[in-house]
Amino acid sequence: MVSQALTQENFEKLDEAIERNRNVRGGLVQVLHEAQEIFGYLPLEVQKKISEELNIPLAEIYGVVTFYAQFTLEPKGENLISVCLGTACYVKGAQAIIDKIQEEIDVEVGGTTADGKFSLEATRCVGACGLAPVLMINHHDVYGRLVVDDVPGILAKYK
Repeated sequence: MVSQALTQENFEKLDEAIERNRNVRGGLVQVLHEAQEIFGYLPLEVQKKISEELNIPLAEIYGVVTFYAQFTLEPKGENLISVCLGTACYVKGAQAIIDKIQEEIDVEVGGTTADGKFSLEATRCVGACGLAPVLMINHHDVYGRLVVDDVPGILAKYK
């Protein structure tokens, strides 16, 4: 699980990431990626630290964070569920998959469960149209050719 604590240890890891990328062209995006790996999201305190260390205005950093979909300002759950809503997946029933996930773990798209165990997001095409409908958990566990009845068993693996 990615640590989401704003601890001294995590800020020390952030310092290391900043130093590695300080004089690298395009280093800000790499620092933001590493910071999100360390903290689990990019809270204001982390953005301020990056701003001060790289001498980049906070507004510019915020602009980058909010422009790119891979960055988040809110903590995510321990397990990130991404359901593809690309055309092939949608036509083959992805919305019903989302509806079942919402029912099973009581979470809305874009939200995180109260216990912090799951976050649910709807994504665009993930490039696995032949497996439609598709969902991914934690960016690496891919489940395809789903039917609604598959959802409870998949979720049970992560509870």
